[in-house]
Amino acid sequence: MPQSAIARTTYRLELQRAVAGGVLETAGGTFLMLIAVRVYEVGATAKGLLAAGGSIGLLLSPLVVSLVQRLGWPSARAAAAMSVLGASSILVAAILPFGNLFIACSILAMTTAMAAVPLMTQIYQDNYPQSDRGRLFSRAIMLRIIVAASFSALAGWALTDRLNEGYRWLLALFGVVQFLSAGILSRYPSRPLTPTGKANPFQALRYVREDRLFRWMLISWMLMGFGNLMMMPLRVEYLANPKYGLAYSAMTIAILTGIIPNITRLILNPIWGWLFDRMNFFLMRFCLNVGFMLGTISFFTGESTTGLVIGAMFYGVAGAGGDIAWSLWVTKIAPPHRVADYMSVHTFFNGIRNIIAPVLAFQLVGGMGMVKLGWISAGLIAAASLMLIPEIRHGSERLKKRELPEIQN
Repeated sequence: MPQSAIARTTYRLELQRAVAGGVLETAGGTFLMLIAVRVYEVGATAKGLLAAGGSIGLLLSPLVVSLVQRLGWPSARAAAAMSVLGASSILVAAILPFGNLFIACSILAMTTAMAAVPLMTQIYQDNYPQSDRGRLFSRAIMLRIIVAASFSALAGWALTDRLNEGYRWLLALFGVVQFLSAGILSRYPSRPLTPTGKANPFQALRYVREDRLFRWMLISWMLMGFGNLMMMPLRVEYLANPKYGLAYSAMTIAILTGIIPNITRLILNPIWGWLFDRMNFFLMRFCLNVGFMLGTISFFTGESTTGLVIGAMFYGVAGAGGDIAWSLWVTKIAPPHRVADYMSVHTFFNGIRNIIAPVLAFQLVGGMGMVKLGWISAGLIAAASLMLIPEIRHGSERLKKRELPEIQN
């Protein structure tokens, strides 16, 4: 249990929000795409945009951070307001059963959720002690994983052979849960972000030019992310679309994309949380990249049920540490009062690749097939991993000695 009162309050609220987060994770990870494929039978572009929905929020995150800075809102208040907007959009999709409206509302809901990520990272920086930040963060993720796995199984069972009749009730449930999450967020201890004094809402991007280590990591992350994010949304497409020869049931899809990865994440998450606080971060990132690469190769090139299961497990192994590394890594290198700015730059570039990669993947897979695209993805992740080798050897010393860019308030 954390020592300070602020850390204890944050931790308690994080555990509460993790329950809601586990339910909502299944929406973006499985069920919204399943509804798009099976109920509305949308085209490749619509499926790609849906897969990239949360990434639009990442792309807009520097603008959101800048706006919150100018308004002087506490980070938690701003995050809660965006969650209310997302919840409202999902409820609209539940009430009005139109395909294009469903896609638009789903994209808006995921956009608002992901645009708040830098605000939450600043809260973790301010409220959790550095020595325990990964461990405390991982405990909330463990609860979220349990809920996500359980809800995936329950919803997958409930919707098997009844998807067309039950999907609107599922959407309504997602909307209500997101409203509850907003209420929890509004109670987090938080402070207004430190203003920059600059009018340009994207001025935080200058840290890419001024901070060499930050720039190098962003390039590596771009390669890995492109490779990984091309294939992630194709998992449901691969398992659900009859043209690939599988056409599994909703329950089987939930097992392979939700239950197996989440059980693996649950087992390994506390280990990765402990390692984040103590391990050379660059080595940790290298290991996670290898996990994602092996998952992609096994899932999409094995051409067997065994390959699918092994691939799902590798995705879970890498995802367990990826949750922590992706959300907290800038706390390792950013000035404490600029964590939200650094994180907004990271999420901005995530947004770029997350929007392009799924749309490109759905367009390319028709011409080259799943196997060839899977190998291309694995090659990109391997290249990203090679970039980390110099930092594995010298990164810890450089973090201690490096000079941070001058911050102008």
